[in-house]
Amino acid sequence: MRRRGAGRFRLNEDAPVRIHGPVQADGDFEELRPAPEAPERPASFDELFLDLHDRLYRALFFVTGSAHDAEELTQDAFLKLWERWDRIDTIEDPTAYLFRVAMNGFRMRARRAKLAARKLIPVGTHQDPYEEIDLREDVRQMLLGLPARQRAALVLTEIFGYGSEQAAQILGIAPTTVRVLASQGRAALREA
Repeated sequence: MRRRGAGRFRLNEDAPVRIHGPVQADGDFEELRPAPEAPERPASFDELFLDLHDRLYRALFFVTGSAHDAEELTQDAFLKLWERWDRIDTIEDPTAYLFRVAMNGFRMRARRAKLAARKLIPVGTHQDPYEEIDLREDVRQMLLGLPARQRAALVLTEIFGYGSEQAAQILGIAPTTVRVLASQGRAALREA
């Protein structure tokens, strides 16, 4: 008999004893745990679709929070299963395969959306709207300090993005004059 605490395990006399594995009962061996059943093979794609469509859709709706996205992912998953239907015997569990394909589709969409958002929205740049107002007011004040012709040339070429030819037509002057006025205006703004 082992001393208490001397061994790694100790037997609790009050706890029920659980036996795992075959047990002899009246000379026969009997399994306590049922053997895992092989997944039932669907008779047809239509039968599988009718049995699983609502369940898959509800699960995806819960995950995505969008009925539209859930329906698209459901359709995509069934389409991929249908494309492999001639090899259905090679798929161990068609239901698990269907759910796995749908969840992988959701993850891929989320990854793509995250990547697209990173490209569109620079991370870590937070602009204070009040600073933008102050900046606009500063630019306005600086532009008001320029002569009218320089201010007009700068506004048309720099702010509205017109070329010197288009700005020249608007102002009724030569394109070279627009370029000179804009250059002089930029130089005056740099000094200010």
